[in-house]
Amino acid sequence: MQNMASYEEIDEARRLLGLGEAATIKEIRHAYRRMVQRYHPDVTHQSIEAEEKTKELNHAYRLLSEYCACYKYSFREEDFHRACPQEELMKRYARGWFDGP
Repeated sequence: MQNMASYEEIDEARRLLGLGEAATIKEIRHAYRRMVQRYHPDVTHQSIEAEEKTKELNHAYRLLSEYCACYKYSFREEDFHRACPQEELMKRYARGWFDGP
């Protein structure tokens, strides 16, 4: 098993992909694809610089993907409601709202 990347490496990777301090896996994938499309050597016709930039983007995406793959998700009810507060609000206010007391 590889050593986990440092915070500095993860932070640099997310900045390279143009991500904020929080992102979903879907957002990471979208940012990576957008950046690779922009800098790919076949698109830019600047082979050496574009090839180097593409390598950097691939490395950044791999680091972030590995970091996210190691994240442990909690399936406890209280953690679910903390992550998805709209579910609790729907239960409390939307469902049965017009039914009366």
